[in-house]
Amino acid sequence: MREASRACWGDLLAAGVEMYEYQPTMYHCKLIVVDEYLVSVGSTTFDSRSFKLNDEANINIYDRDFARQQTAIFDGDVAYAKRITLDDWRRRPLLVKLLERAVALLDAQL
Repeated sequence: MREASRACWGDLLAAGVEMYEYQPTMYHCKLIVVDEYLVSVGSTTFDSRSFKLNDEANINIYDRDFARQQTAIFDGDVAYAKRITLDDWRRRPLLVKLLERAVALLDAQL
C-alpha cells in the first residue's frame, strides 16, 4: 500500500502538505483535527477503491477538549515518524520509483 500511494505524493508535497511515515509499522489510523475543534476519526481510506467499493465510516466530534487530546496523541506518534520532504521524495532511488509506478497500476485492486 505505501508503494502505491508514494507515487502520488509529489503534488501534495509541492502544495505544502506535511507527510510523515510512522516507522515502527504501518499506521492505519485515520484522524483529522480541524481548527482545534473538529475531530474526524474512522476507517475511511482516501483512495479510489475505498470510495467506489468499500463501506467505511468516520465519526465527527465537535469538542475542543477532545481535539486537544487527539492532537497530543498524534504529536506523540509523530515522534516515531520520519518527515518526508519534497526533496526526499524527488531523490528516491530509480528502482523505488519503478516499484511505486508498477504497484500504482494495481491501485484499483489494493
